[in-house]
Amino acid sequence: MKQLTKAEEEIMQLLWQLSEANVNALIEEMKEPKPAYNTVSTIIRILENKGFVSHRKKGKGYIYFPIISKEEYSGQSLNKLMNGYFNGSFSNLVSFFVKKNDMSVNDLQEILKNIDNEEKE
Repeated sequence: MKQLTKAEEEIMQLLWQLSEANVNALIEEMKEPKPAYNTVSTIIRILENKGFVSHRKKGKGYIYFPIISKEEYSGQSLNKLMNGYFNGSFSNLVSFFVKKNDMSVNDLQEILKNIDNEEKE
């Protein structure tokens, strides 16, 4: 799976949140200064070419929707980060975040408890 640029990821975050939208609806949701219509339209076409987005015709325009889930992309991105910076070791990755974020043992125990609860469901 290809990586997204910052601009592409911003559009994808909006599409994941909205489920589907036309270019105007995406622009409406963006922070100031809002990009030009043509800029967003170009990014959407790039996302389609990368296989992240598809569309359906509605009236004279198009409605765009994600075809890659946020979870799928997040998992792939995390694996790339882990393999690229932490020698493929999940424990190295977690250790790094624990040290950088000054996490306590209680924080780690809470994370493990949440993971255990999810596995039971």
